[in-house]
Amino acid sequence: MKNGDHLFLVDGSGFIFRAFHAIPPLNRKSDGLPVNAVAGFCNMLWKLLTDARDTSVGVTPTHFAVIFDYSSKTFRNGLYDQYKANRTAPPEDLIPQFGLIRHATRAFNLPCIEKEGYEADDLIATYARLAEEAGADVTIISSDKDLMQLVTPKVSMYDSMKDKQITIPDVIEKWGVPPEKMIDLQAMTGDSTDNVPGIPGIGPKTAAQLLEEYGDLDTLLGRAGEIKQQKRREAIIANADMARLSRKLVTLDKHTPLDVPLDELRLDSQDGPRLIAFLKALEFTTLTRRVAAATDTDAEAVEPAYVPVEWGAQAHGPDLDVGEAAGPPPTPQSSTATPPRGDAARAAVPFLSRGRDATPEGLARARAEFFAKAPFDHSSYVTIRDPATLDRWIADARDAGLVGFDTETTSLDAMQAELCGFSLAIADYADDPLGSRIRAAYVPLTHKNGVGDLLGGGLVENQIPLREALSRLKELLEDPSVLKVAQNLKYDYLVMKRHGITMQSYDDTMLMSYVIDAGNGAHGMDSLAERWLGHTPIAYKDVTGTGRSSLTFDFVDIDRATAYAAEDADVTLRLWHVLKPQLAAKGLTRVYERLERPLVPVLAHMEERGITVDRQILSRLSGELAQGAAALEDEIYRLAGETFTIGSPKQLGDILFGKMGFPGGSKTKTGQWSTSASVLEDLAAAGHELPRKIVDWRQLTKLKSTYTDALPGFVHPETKRVHTCFALAATTTGRLSSSDPNLQNIPIRTAEGRKIRTAFVASPGNKLVSADYSQIELRVLAHVADIPQLRQAFADGVDIHAMTASEMFGVPVEGMPSEIRRRAKAINFGIIYGISAFGLANQLSIERSEAGDYIKKYFERFPGIRDYMENTKAFAREHGYVETIFGRRAHYPDIRSSNPSMRAFNERASINAPIQGSAADIIRRAMVKMEPALEAAKLSARMLLQVHDELIFEVEEGEIERAVPVIVSVMENAAMPALSMKVPLKVDARAAHNWDEAH
Repeated sequence: MKNGDHLFLVDGSGFIFRAFHAIPPLNRKSDGLPVNAVAGFCNMLWKLLTDARDTSVGVTPTHFAVIFDYSSKTFRNGLYDQYKANRTAPPEDLIPQFGLIRHATRAFNLPCIEKEGYEADDLIATYARLAEEAGADVTIISSDKDLMQLVTPKVSMYDSMKDKQITIPDVIEKWGVPPEKMIDLQAMTGDSTDNVPGIPGIGPKTAAQLLEEYGDLDTLLGRAGEIKQQKRREAIIANADMARLSRKLVTLDKHTPLDVPLDELRLDSQDGPRLIAFLKALEFTTLTRRVAAATDTDAEAVEPAYVPVEWGAQAHGPDLDVGEAAGPPPTPQSSTATPPRGDAARAAVPFLSRGRDATPEGLARARAEFFAKAPFDHSSYVTIRDPATLDRWIADARDAGLVGFDTETTSLDAMQAELCGFSLAIADYADDPLGSRIRAAYVPLTHKNGVGDLLGGGLVENQIPLREALSRLKELLEDPSVLKVAQNLKYDYLVMKRHGITMQSYDDTMLMSYVIDAGNGAHGMDSLAERWLGHTPIAYKDVTGTGRSSLTFDFVDIDRATAYAAEDADVTLRLWHVLKPQLAAKGLTRVYERLERPLVPVLAHMEERGITVDRQILSRLSGELAQGAAALEDEIYRLAGETFTIGSPKQLGDILFGKMGFPGGSKTKTGQWSTSASVLEDLAAAGHELPRKIVDWRQLTKLKSTYTDALPGFVHPETKRVHTCFALAATTTGRLSSSDPNLQNIPIRTAEGRKIRTAFVASPGNKLVSADYSQIELRVLAHVADIPQLRQAFADGVDIHAMTASEMFGVPVEGMPSEIRRRAKAINFGIIYGISAFGLANQLSIERSEAGDYIKKYFERFPGIRDYMENTKAFAREHGYVETIFGRRAHYPDIRSSNPSMRAFNERASINAPIQGSAADIIRRAMVKMEPALEAAKLSARMLLQVHDELIFEVEEGEIERAVPVIVSVMENAAMPALSMKVPLKVDARAAHNWDEAH
């Protein structure tokens, strides 16, 4: 090097951790490989190489190197064996990225330098000394205080995240001492991160004052007896040796032996094809386009490079020794979250201004606190009516790397809704790391004149044509480098998919809230806005009206539509800033990323596919149900001695309790007799014929009205299939629910209910495959309660109910009476739901005392189950929630209620939730893993429905023999490898033309 040259030295290890902690999880779409740190590293490096002249450094480097830590063991450990001893192992998702980032550095045609036994800082110090001696200037790309001792008139530092150059005056302003005294200052203050002891009680300000007074550390230690403050004097005298040791630990070695000579750091031009090949291998599409344009390379002609992923010796980093077994890779996550880029990425890192917490987590907390209180300004919302303005907003969103998104449509049914427009919200990070200004806009697309379809006068003028707007939006929504944030994302995902857009890289604030607060309240946007932002959003009915005068959204005035829609996007982006840090703070990020977010596209695809129903079968069943109900009506009138309206609770109550005097009658708050299902079931169980007939009549009429009469109305006019809607955040335990129509509550214990399933049929050339977990909740119970007898029975494939009966009643399994097995089965399943003696007595039609004896005997035989129940209730009372085996939380705040009935209900629910919730989590994992497995097996099988423990597929007849083993394997191994189940999972699968025969 020579005078006039300029060397950039990048603290590569610092870049890695900044990128990893600042950027949300990102996984390579093809295989789930975690790549968020690599993505951040590449973007920061590219910007540094291309924009250096436009930064506060103001020069283009002639020489360039990226310096890494080789491992956590260096010569300093020989000086002090506790040096960095408190460092924890790196996160499992970061481990494979250490090696990838080294590959990335070489792909950028840059020297990738590290040396065993030395830290990156020592190499940086040595190169900086040599360059300065050669007359060159040096810029160290880092804001690490450990490197500030190197700053001289020829050596500066550069914080790329804040675009701030750090020179001698900046060091003095920050620490109160010049760079040459930083070693002594650090020796006194120590460093908890690196476990440098220092002098207890001496902080940076005190250290700076002492150095100003005494000049240097040696003088201070020699004259420590002169210090007036007793505690300070005693601390310095007592820890003098530790201070001298600390000075050795923090002093950088400027004479580290170099394997790569200084002159070999000359910056060469970028090898476009080589870099693009690497970026394509990692699936970084946005940066690929930028590099292709800058290097004049045809990216389409470049094949992705082979990039090995190391989990062992080469996957080392500053906290993982070379050769230390890093273990197998984590389960690939079907996560599509992508980090913020541009200004968002630059801001989402440690910053020191305004005295804030200088960590990524601190910044996230600061943003959360800010957005929880920031006022809304509806007057700033924009209506975008022309393509040029939309292009600018999309460009801004891509630069920010983070955008709030919402659609406005004509219907809640995503399969039939027409798109009226969409809204965007962008946080501006460039001027303030907090992103303290959110801009929001609405893009109307198909708004009409008039007040209704009959009076409509065509499209409102000055709207971007639908196709033109969607072609621009497609680039944004399918860009994996931009994180899209939505509320109830599945709806927007499906609406966009119907328009040929497959969203990539997203977060859902509704699901974040659900993971954080299941059981503590609603998760709709209005509820969340009030709870977390103290803001009441504009109500939908206030925009569209109510009742007969209500409008579909396409007839809403565009100014009013803008106020409503832009606010939705604004609220959603604020909620993301508030909720995202809570996931990490509460240790729930993995639950969200592995059980919730990946399920969004899976369910959207299932809803889009729908299932075929046979209208003729439904029509025939409606007739049969009508006849059966009519026959029961005649019986009911005969038993009652008069005709009355059976569906009228008042008339029915008067007959049962007023006229006929059945026992157990109680009146509601309105003064009417209660005729609830439980009341009638109790009377029927007691042997009363009339209540039994009424229960049967209710079941038949409900089946007719809810299913056989209603299902034909749900057939989609274009697909000719029924498309149910699955709700992810509707239950406390994590179970999915189904609506419009509800296909999860079709009764299967009655012949009539099973007949309804016969109407769900496969399309021509296909069959339906039903894959059902066998007794999954009992298996989970055996796992969590660790019951040896149950575990062994499941491992041996024994009839679990017969085994329980044999254990309880001493009856041999061979030749066991069916009644004995039935009682054991009722107890087995009842225990999961905290069944009482009263409830079991009703189920088995026995005396309550006998039922109580059964339960007592059950707990005596399986004491681990009682221990589990008591421990679970105690945990719930202490914490207000319980957890599934995957860490999902179900909150039961009323478990501390003073109302005994409320308290008892919550206790039963808290006992059941870890069992039911764990089973729900297992099938969620199976669903997430299923489609990649089917695709890998080159099968066209399509997952259509989920009904609690059952998955329904449509499979080509010629693929059934190959598809069923794949389906069963995925389901039975769904918990692995994240969780080693002590009890094997078992799945039964059958193929048939209709759902009933397949079950």
